[in-house]
Amino acid sequence: MGRWFQENITEAGKLPMLLALASFVLTFLITRTITRLIRAGIGPFRDITAGGTHIHHAVPGVVLTVVGGFGAVGSGRHGLTAAICAVVFGIGAGLLLDEFALIVHIDDVYWSEQGRQSVEVVVLAAALALLVLSGFSPLDVDSLSPAERQDRANLALTLGLNFLFVLITLVKGKPRTALIGTLVPFVALFGALRLARPGSAWARRCYRSRPRARARALLRAYRHDRRWDGPRRRFQNLLGGTPDPPAAARER
Repeated sequence: MGRWFQENITEAGKLPMLLALASFVLTFLITRTITRLIRAGIGPFRDITAGGTHIHHAVPGVVLTVVGGFGAVGSGRHGLTAAICAVVFGIGAGLLLDEFALIVHIDDVYWSEQGRQSVEVVVLAAALALLVLSGFSPLDVDSLSPAERQDRANLALTLGLNFLFVLITLVKGKPRTALIGTLVPFVALFGALRLARPGSAWARRCYRSRPRARARALLRAYRHDRRWDGPRRRFQNLLGGTPDPPAAARER
């Protein structure tokens, strides 16, 4: 195990990515635990205020993300400085993305239904970082042979086609699939070939005069949501806490 870690993580320059991912996930879990304790009135934790203004943890998150990000860019992929900057970046990103929904809605929706977006983004970001750590990267040419590396035209064509598939997937209303597809090409191709989500730009334009396609898209979306909404909500509630009912929504 030690030899594998040395060869595949340390020598490959992936240690900063591993540290950033670990600190990111750990920071999110600790932050959510503390905010849930504050919500329940348990323990010594309280919201931080200054002059009557609630200081959200996205504020120090932005500072740490900027400091860690610039430090990581300047320090390379090896050495103690790179490792420290990676940890700082991961902590900042965890604090920042935990309040992603508040930034999107410009409102304190942390415990509302819209607040689920923060959990979704954190899970997606962690999954993408894990894919990169495991070796999935559309720009990685290290695994190519010397002959393949010389054929830049094929490489550019492959990247261009995958980018096109990602754009089509986005227009079809599938942002999660599109993001994963930037790292795993066949995922973008799958999303581009499948029916668009109802209400997406693709569906509004291309299914306008195709009632059968609209009906199939609605039926597929209904079946997909009915199958996955329940498990997804339970997973989100487990990670981030159950949102307040609309009528009982309140500021933290």
